[in-house]
Amino acid sequence: MISKRAFMALGAAALGTPSTTFAQSGFQLDPRFEPQVVPLRYPFQPGQILVLPQAHYLYFVMPGNQAMRYGVGVGKAGLEFKGNAVIQRKAVWPDWRPTDEMIEREPHKYEKYADGVPGGPGNPLGARALYLYQNGIDTYFRIHGTTEPWSIGRSASNGCIRMIDEHVIDLYERVPRGSIVTVL
Repeated sequence: MISKRAFMALGAAALGTPSTTFAQSGFQLDPRFEPQVVPLRYPFQPGQILVLPQAHYLYFVMPGNQAMRYGVGVGKAGLEFKGNAVIQRKAVWPDWRPTDEMIEREPHKYEKYADGVPGGPGNPLGARALYLYQNGIDTYFRIHGTTEPWSIGRSASNGCIRMIDEHVIDLYERVPRGSIVTVL
């Protein structure tokens, strides 16, 4: 039986396109933000995640000083997460509720979602979410999919690290709970 990952890779290869296209919106992802294996200059532990917000890249560290690099969207100035965290929770098609701070900052945009949004294709967290914790406490920062693929390569979120849904699904399958995330 063919895995979902293999099926998706086969589909992308059959299309022959170098970058992800979103037919409904006409958006096409810049090829540099497509997942690709790259060498690492500094030694990190395999399984660790490294995020470089200024470059808009997330690296999943693999053996042999290599990493799978993904393009990401990150937090707006003043809202970004920095430091170390642990993935303590993972969710498929997660529910979402804006934080109290988001509602307070932009009530016109977020107040209508105060009771939450069920998981599914229209949910702002997208297909998967990896929840970042520090010392066993939820930071309310996530690595997640997005309904706004054009935000990849930009500093546009309320602090979370956004990925194309297909890319976060790939990362989700690679990363176990307990993995360390470092955001520089």
